[in-house]
Amino acid sequence: MTDTSFELKTTLDNTKHGRTGVIHTPHGDIQTPAFIPVATKATVKTLTPEQIRETGAQAILSNAYHLYLQPGPDIVDEAGGVSAFENWHGPTYTDSGGFQVMSLGVGFKKVLAMDANVDPKDVKARSKDRMAHVDEDGVDFRSIIDGSKHRFTPEVSMQIQHQLGADIMFAFDELTTLVDTKTYQEQSVERTHRWAKRCLDEHNRLTEERVGKPLQSLWGVVQGAQYEDLRRKAARGLVELSNEAEGQGKRGFGGFGIGGALEKENLGTIVGWVNDELPVDKPKHLLGISEPDDIFTAVEAGADTFDCVAPTRLGRRGGVYTLDGRMTLTNARFKRDFNAIDEELGGYVSENYTRAYIHHLLKAKEYLAGTLCTMHNLFFMIRLVDQIRETMASGDYWEFKEEFMGRYYS
Repeated sequence: MTDTSFELKTTLDNTKHGRTGVIHTPHGDIQTPAFIPVATKATVKTLTPEQIRETGAQAILSNAYHLYLQPGPDIVDEAGGVSAFENWHGPTYTDSGGFQVMSLGVGFKKVLAMDANVDPKDVKARSKDRMAHVDEDGVDFRSIIDGSKHRFTPEVSMQIQHQLGADIMFAFDELTTLVDTKTYQEQSVERTHRWAKRCLDEHNRLTEERVGKPLQSLWGVVQGAQYEDLRRKAARGLVELSNEAEGQGKRGFGGFGIGGALEKENLGTIVGWVNDELPVDKPKHLLGISEPDDIFTAVEAGADTFDCVAPTRLGRRGGVYTLDGRMTLTNARFKRDFNAIDEELGGYVSENYTRAYIHHLLKAKEYLAGTLCTMHNLFFMIRLVDQIRETMASGDYWEFKEEFMGRYYS
């Protein structure tokens, strides 16, 4: 049965880790670097699978936390896995639920960097009403749907993700923020390491038990906030766990996720630290980035795939990307603007609809507005990463970056 593997193609000149490649999965190949749209609840909000494909997307990422709460992983399993359930029939990722258990339970915002300016006293006061509590074994939390009590452990996360059946899934990890102390970050990295070992053990057990199912690839998640020693330690620890499992004839980590809190200006440095320690022949996924400058930085530091809800969330509010920067189509100046969102960029939306029409839909609160803006934003982001990949392979990357960045951020 086909397993997930990584094939290195070209390396990016003047960088230590930048490269292109291919991730081979049971449901198809992913040419890397690649932007992976987020299909949180087994759907990219406002789009059909056919519309997602129209944007050029190669894979989508769904959320174990949300699908556990509704409709339930057993139903997805019975449907043939998340790819069949949502009629995608292509490569899929699921995250472990660790981020959502903590972020939704505690109220942290989904941003590239957790707010470093939050008063620690406010966090402490807010903790009295937290809906999530961490201990050595796992996390107790309350559902955001009905407040009911639940518990995630590394084993439970693996059981859920095996039922969801994604090609690529992530080990259960603990979310920390930039306001947590160095001491707590150290404790959390150790705990996430122990959880990663338990995830590997359960993943191997379930792989043997679920005979006949497409093989799934488990990726370890590197934490450590903005501390070089912790990031490197976490990465080395995951490699050791993976090598130990493979040395025993078991399945190790098929790749690695880079998660946790970090400030935008440190993104490339942190990804670089991590990639210094991780094996070249395994892919890396950066969790939660989407701004064009972040994507260039991440690619140069060796990220192979990345996801974020920003393009879809922005689109539902009328915000759209263009080659000349972002626009908000709810603004009055677009009421009689019969130009495409971005005629030069092209794509289905720009080739068929005007700014004035989408402005009208937004003002009228028509659902089609979200569909068109979301579809355009995904096309923009995916096309950008496609061009990055193409120019990395052709040797024109640095010229392309200078031209794109100079125009987009002018």
